[in-house]
Amino acid sequence: MRLLVTGASGLFGLNLGLLAHHLGYDVVGLVHSHQLQGVPFKIEAVDFLETENALATIKGLQPDAIIHCAAIANLHQAEKFPDLAQKLNADVPGELAEAAFEWSVPFLHISTDAIYDGKKGAYVETDPPNPLSVYARSKLSGEHRVQEANPNALIARVVFYGWSLSGNRSLSEFFYNNLKDQIPHKGFIDTFFSPLYVEDLAEILLEMLVKNLKGVYHVVSPEHLSKYEFGVRIAEKFGFDPNLVQPIKMSEMKREAPRSLKLILDPGKVQKDLGHPLPSVDTGIDRLYQRWKEGYHLKLQSFSC
Repeated sequence: MRLLVTGASGLFGLNLGLLAHHLGYDVVGLVHSHQLQGVPFKIEAVDFLETENALATIKGLQPDAIIHCAAIANLHQAEKFPDLAQKLNADVPGELAEAAFEWSVPFLHISTDAIYDGKKGAYVETDPPNPLSVYARSKLSGEHRVQEANPNALIARVVFYGWSLSGNRSLSEFFYNNLKDQIPHKGFIDTFFSPLYVEDLAEILLEMLVKNLKGVYHVVSPEHLSKYEFGVRIAEKFGFDPNLVQPIKMSEMKREAPRSLKLILDPGKVQKDLGHPLPSVDTGIDRLYQRWKEGYHLKLQSFSC
């Protein structure tokens, strides 16, 4: 099965591509500004701002399934360039979803937990979203474009952590990098989330594709915790000093982009449809630590050009 992964140099795209290749998929990764070297799967360079050319390239690759990970995920970049965020996070996913529908190719779009305002918590898929930032609004618009263009599309609202190409893309890497250098740093006690370890998320999404699931799903950990507690658990697992993680309230800080505080999503729907629970936070941190012991983080960094 030929699996096409957009955004293949990003935190999720790279981990997904490597895991899918390991599982026997014929993986093709699409990249733009961040090239890769030495990865065990095929790489193609495309520019989604030139959407027609990008779609022609994808069609020529004849994928059997597409997982669309490419996006502007940096909140500050999205705030600074809202038109670009709208183009890449909303318009492009809609056009790609429409093309996949025409080609009869399964399409999975990666969305975000940030479409909610974080006032309620315990969100289910039918709860009305209320995005606070340019990034979140563009991602919600992307969901709508995908659903309008492709009734068979699968949309996964996610939040994840793990090792990345640059070594500084995820919250777990932020804590790890500071803790190993014994640098005191902040952890938010009033910001809650339900993160999955990135390889766990990749396995779950591939399982969802195999089961031909459609529609919107919250693909997150059934456990939630504060970002402060997450940092403390990282410290304890890696044998670092947890006192280096200093408690602070995000609500008391001035932020360039507004943030939601209680992004607790309920994965009950996907757990029911898959027939098993999703991994806990501690299970994911255990896997993050094991991969670190194996040198996986260094392997990923070696793929950078």
